[in-house]
Amino acid sequence: MILKGKRGLIMGVANDKSIAWGIAKACAAQGAELGFTYQGEVFKKRVEPLVASIGGSKVIVECDVTNESAIDTTFAEIKKLWGNFDFLVHAVAYSNKEELKGRYCDTTLENFLNSLHISCYSFTSVARRAAAMMPKGGSMLTLSYIGSERVIPNYNVMGVAKAALEASVRYLAGDFGANNIRVHGLSAGPMKTLAGSAIANARYTFRTAEQTAALNRSVTLEDIGNTAVYLLSDMSSGTSGEMHYVDAGFRCMGMLPPGRIAAETDVE
Repeated sequence: MILKGKRGLIMGVANDKSIAWGIAKACAAQGAELGFTYQGEVFKKRVEPLVASIGGSKVIVECDVTNESAIDTTFAEIKKLWGNFDFLVHAVAYSNKEELKGRYCDTTLENFLNSLHISCYSFTSVARRAAAMMPKGGSMLTLSYIGSERVIPNYNVMGVAKAALEASVRYLAGDFGANNIRVHGLSAGPMKTLAGSAIANARYTFRTAEQTAALNRSVTLEDIGNTAVYLLSDMSSGTSGEMHYVDAGFRCMGMLPPGRIAAETDVE
């Protein structure tokens, strides 16, 4: 088990379909001791039974990533319970669902700032605190999507936030490299998650990606979890500051391969 003896903090589990949960299960299967954060009582009630299903954890703490003082409190509690840890998974993002419809140019300033704060700056904020608790080095991972570099209908300001997040990965890798802390981004293909379902015409997006991908399928939580284990373990000791695409080969394709049926457009 390649993560045996390592402790990792998972941020952003919403339910059993979450990418963060897929990563958590894969890490637990490889021997990692995991801690979890949640935001609010609703998510706490979802997270606790999931954590119990993999053996439980003494680190299940609330974290409001929009509040710097609250983040300080969270990491102080983790420090008290654990002392130090070895890896961080950041799977936190948010934007007003109504503003992900229509045109990007119609995004309000309020939603722009809120989306960038939660979806991008929160990684920088928690990474700074996590790095102080990785005296022997470690690994950090955040999640992105191809909407950061290509125009995806109804992704809008989230694409801008993810582009900034990917730049953050590179700069944080530069900041922490001298401390033997590696920073990675994982860009997953479309997933039927709580966040993914917030995008208008989500079914169309899923079918288009599946039919276009080189492997002619969508990715699974297991695909993503296995890649995350590699990035969070010592197996990726020579890798940092890069985006890793787990999308069944969607990004490499230029158009729909011959013989495949184009996705229908009359979907929600």
